[in-house]
Amino acid sequence: MTGHDHGGPAGYGQPGASTGSTYVPPPAPSPFPQPAPQPSAKPRTSLAVALEQSRYRLMVTAAVVTTVFTAISVKLAMATLLAGGGEPRQHVALEVGDTTTNRADITDRNGNLLATSLVTQSLYADPKLVSRPEEAAQKLVSALPDLDYKDVLGKLSGDRRFVWLKRNLTPKQQAAVHRLGIPGVAFEREERRFYPAGPLTSHIVGFTGIDNNGLAGMEQGFNKRLTEEPGTPLQLSIDLRLQHVLKKELAATVQEFSAIGAAGIVFDVRNGEVLSMVSLPDFDPQDPTGLNPDTLFNRATLGVYEMGSTFKIFNSALAFDTGKIRVSDMFDAAHPVKIGRFTINDYHNLHRALTVAEVFQHSSNLGSVRMVQQVGVAAQKAFMTKMGFTKPTGLELPESGWPLVPNPWREVNSYTISFGHGISVSPMHTVAAAASVINGGLFHKPTLLKRQPDSEIPTEQVVSRQTSDMMRRMFRFVVTEGTGKSAEVKGYVVGGKTGTADKQKGKHYQKNSRMSSFLGAFPMNDPRYIVYVLVDEPQATKKTYGYATGGWVAAPAVGRIVKQIGPLLNVPIVDENTPEILNSTYLNAAGSTNWQQSLPPVTAPPPAKGSTVASFPTQTKPR
Repeated sequence: MTGHDHGGPAGYGQPGASTGSTYVPPPAPSPFPQPAPQPSAKPRTSLAVALEQSRYRLMVTAAVVTTVFTAISVKLAMATLLAGGGEPRQHVALEVGDTTTNRADITDRNGNLLATSLVTQSLYADPKLVSRPEEAAQKLVSALPDLDYKDVLGKLSGDRRFVWLKRNLTPKQQAAVHRLGIPGVAFEREERRFYPAGPLTSHIVGFTGIDNNGLAGMEQGFNKRLTEEPGTPLQLSIDLRLQHVLKKELAATVQEFSAIGAAGIVFDVRNGEVLSMVSLPDFDPQDPTGLNPDTLFNRATLGVYEMGSTFKIFNSALAFDTGKIRVSDMFDAAHPVKIGRFTINDYHNLHRALTVAEVFQHSSNLGSVRMVQQVGVAAQKAFMTKMGFTKPTGLELPESGWPLVPNPWREVNSYTISFGHGISVSPMHTVAAAASVINGGLFHKPTLLKRQPDSEIPTEQVVSRQTSDMMRRMFRFVVTEGTGKSAEVKGYVVGGKTGTADKQKGKHYQKNSRMSSFLGAFPMNDPRYIVYVLVDEPQATKKTYGYATGGWVAAPAVGRIVKQIGPLLNVPIVDENTPEILNSTYLNAAGSTNWQQSLPPVTAPPPAKGSTVASFPTQTKPR
């Protein structure tokens, strides 16, 4: 075959197209209708592009908003459905975080709380952030009615960036302000001092100011210690139980005798601890501002007074300690003592000579003057200085008075000082010195801090043990046979000394204006505690037959106090007429310490008929 074409154009792979090529027939026509060819796309305008972009952005924004609102809805559902629903709980708004305070607690000797700090919130404002001062002031006054509208408005309208609106809010007050949601008003964490015992220990504990700094009492005296060691409580020697008893009896005495005030102290003679101390009138340490200054005045430590006949304690101790005078020595108490234009006499003149025991028993001024005449002025001044009467007591309270002593110390001064006039000291001075007279002669500096069992107690021997032994007998003699009989409490072997001193106003002593006191101690066979009561300007009553002296006013109060605190202090009740007690406490008017000599003679009964056994009677003890 030759290479010629047979039908079909060249290029379709016909046999004639080229030698060796394959023929492919054309596609058959489709039996289905074919779509019309699409016209070519026109180019998009700028408006169409902008619309497309806007639609995309709206979709994205809608998705974001939907997500946010979904999250908020879930949060709200959890807060309402899962957390209990209802109004927000009050304590949520009051959470203050750290409750650690910056000032230590104060406790009594048994751990009872006397002062503590609580975390509080104080309200302040930044006036620059308060957009509507009038409206804000109205809202604040409605929530805190004790605020003054004009004062608050003035603060909120000022130019300062910080103003206090109210300090130390209660939780309820803070919640009320918190609900107001006033812009520019916020809370500041502070501390407030609280005193659980209230007025009961006000003159001991004292109080703090608005910034929590001590302004009186132990709060002031130990301000540095309380702030530098906030985690360690300051433990006092005070016993809150005794404090209740002492205040109750002092208040009753003040009311009974229409007095203007009183002071009382319970003192441990073995170590100098002040177990209780009350001064009336007292005050509320929670709000001490705006009070009468007399309520803030501490009569027990700051007030200095002429102590009257309680000073005969020290005059007698001085006489014994010099070795020049014995308890049985006699002194003229019948004739007045004249010095210059002054005449000294007795309140109740017995018109006879008295032994030293009787001078103490009847509280004779004349006998006291005769005794100091024999001792001398220099010896008296040295002794009174040694007893601490020329300087403050050293007690930890800032409210400690300076004694008023004569300068120069002349003969006339020595006479009046012998019976408690012409020198003014505080009740704390008197108690601390008297403790050394009856405890074996050891002077312990008074303290309001509890002494640790193993701590060393500062001690100074100021009188001999022999003098101290005789003074214990003199104390007991006053209660059994002298002016302090109303202080007797059966079983507690009480002793003491009465005191009455006219008050000096200006240059003259005022009639019927006096300080009546009694310094009691128990048990006198082994002294442990002093109970001192002083009543300021008591008025006589029908019950006391017109008297308002220490024996009628203060001694009964001491007796009632001893009866109540004796069991609290674990002092055992004893039979006061046993030989053991009498051997250490007995004294009679003649100055004899031999109690067996005072027994009545005993007649031996006749032996029983027919008996061959001799009868030996036993002596009976005096009752």
